[in-house]
Amino acid sequence: MQGKVEISGISTAGLKTLKSDEMTELLRRVKQGDEQARQAMIEGNLRLVLSVIQRFASRGENMDDLFQIGCIGLMKAIDNFDVDQFDVKFSTYGVPMIAGEVRRFLRDSAPVRVSRSMRDTAYKVLKAREAFTRDNLREPTADEIARMLGIEREDVVFALDAIADPVSLYAPVYSEGGETVCVMDQVKDNKNTDEHWLERIALRDAISHLTEREKRILQKRYFQGKTQMEVSAEIGISQAQVSRLEKHAIRRIREQL
Repeated sequence: MQGKVEISGISTAGLKTLKSDEMTELLRRVKQGDEQARQAMIEGNLRLVLSVIQRFASRGENMDDLFQIGCIGLMKAIDNFDVDQFDVKFSTYGVPMIAGEVRRFLRDSAPVRVSRSMRDTAYKVLKAREAFTRDNLREPTADEIARMLGIEREDVVFALDAIADPVSLYAPVYSEGGETVCVMDQVKDNKNTDEHWLERIALRDAISHLTEREKRILQKRYFQGKTQMEVSAEIGISQAQVSRLEKHAIRRIREQL
C-alpha cells in the first residue's frame, strides 16, 4: 500500500507508531489489566497488521476482512506476550500470531474444504518453497521440495493443488474487439458436448424398445463387427432373417429418434 490508504475506516498515513521502551511499558501495564494500555498497544501496532496482510493480498479476499482478522491475531499476541518471559521483540512474536490467524480464516472460509492433513502438508510445502527460493534465488521443483520434506513427489503436487484457489469456468482470460475468451473456451470438451450426451440418451432409450433378438443382432453387427453370415450361424437363423431383423431394428430406432 503506497501513501494514504483507507482500511476499515482507518487511514494508514495517520497510524501511530511506538518506540521499543514505550511498547515494553505498555505490555507490562497490559499484564496488570490496564485496558487503556491494551488499546494503545493495539493502535500502535496496526501498521504491523497491515504489513502482514499484504502477504495475502493475492488471495482475492476482501482486505477489510483480512485487516479485522489480523487485528484479532494482534490482540491475541498482546494478551499472550510476556516481556519478562520472551527475550524477543514484540513484532517477532506478533507477526506469526497475526499471520496464523489470517491463514486460519482463509482455511476455514475456503470454497473447497480440504482435509487437515492435506492442509498441513501444503503449508509445509509452501514454507519449504519460500526457504529454498530465498536461499537459491529460484523456485524449487516438486522433486526438490519432496526431497527436502522427505515425502513423495505426488504428495507435494496434490497438496499444492488442494489449496489452489478455484477458478470460475466463466472467468475471462482474454478480451479484444468485444469478444471475450473464458476459461471454459480453453478447457471445454468438444467431443462430449451437451448435444452428444442428449443423443446418447435418446439412442439408449430407442434401443430399449427393441426385442432381445434385435438387440443381440445389433450388438454383434455394430459392436463386435461380425458379418450377417456369422451372426446367423451363432443365433441359428438364416442370413435373410438377420438382414430383415437388422433393418427393422434400425428403422425403429430412427423413428424413435
